[in-house]
Amino acid sequence: MSQTRIAVSNQKGGAGKTTTAINVAGALAERGHGVLLVDADPQGHATEGLGYEDEYDTEALSLYDVLIDIAETDRFPELIRHHEEFDVVPAHVQMFKLEGELTTARRREERLSMAFDSLEHEYDFVIVDCPPNLGPLVDNALLACRRVLIPAPTRTTAIRALEILFDQIEILAETFDVSIHPVALVANEVTTDSEAEKMLEWFDDVLGEGVPVFEVRKRVALQRAWNNGVSIFAHPEECDMTGVYDDVAAYLEGLNDE
Repeated sequence: MSQTRIAVSNQKGGAGKTTTAINVAGALAERGHGVLLVDADPQGHATEGLGYEDEYDTEALSLYDVLIDIAETDRFPELIRHHEEFDVVPAHVQMFKLEGELTTARRREERLSMAFDSLEHEYDFVIVDCPPNLGPLVDNALLACRRVLIPAPTRTTAIRALEILFDQIEILAETFDVSIHPVALVANEVTTDSEAEKMLEWFDDVLGEGVPVFEVRKRVALQRAWNNGVSIFAHPEECDMTGVYDDVAAYLEGLNDE
C-alpha cells in the first residue's frame, strides 16, 4: 500500500477536528495500518489529548524548529513519539509564532512536505490535525497531504467557513499546479433538528456524489476516551460511534485504489 496523507481541516473552531483526527487515526490503526498523527495546531489539542503535555513546551527539538528552519526539515523523524495505538508528532507552544515568521520565508508552504520526505518509516497513513484558521500552517498541510478530510458542525455557521476553505484549496492547487481535493466530510455532534437536516443536505449538494458525509453524534464515551489519552478504539467503554469512524477508515483505505 502506498502512503496516504490526510489533512483534517476546517478553519472554524469547534468543528471537531482533533476528535476526528484522533479517532480516524485510531480506526486505521485498529485495521492494522501503520499510522502517524501530526499535530500541526499550535493549540496542541491532539498533543494534550494523547498524553504528550510535557512535549508541548519542551526545550528539545520540536515541530516549530523543524518548520522554521529549512535546514532542519530532515530531522523530522526525531520528533516521532510512540503512542500505544499509533505514532505521534506533538505540537509545540512556539508554533503560535510560525504564522508570522513563515510569511516571508523561502518555500514557506512546502516545509511540511519536505519534512515528510525525510520519513524513514513507511507509514500507510499520515493524518495531520490542522489549526482552526487559514494561514501558512494550513497551507503546508494541504500541500503536503493533497487530500482533505473536513470535520464540520451541522449548523449554518459552517457554510461560510467551508466556502472559504474550498476557495483556499482552489488557490493553492492553481498556484502550485497540484491536485488538492476533499475526500470526505465528518459531520460532528449531529442532532435531529431541522437545521441539522438542512445542513446535511447542503453538505451533500456542495460536495457531490464522490465525497461521502459521515454522521457522528455526540457521545460521552468519546470525551472519556480523550480523557484517557486514547481514541475510542483503545477505550474499554462501548460506543456506537466506533462503527462510524471505522466506516471512515474503510473509505480512506479505498483511496489507494484510485
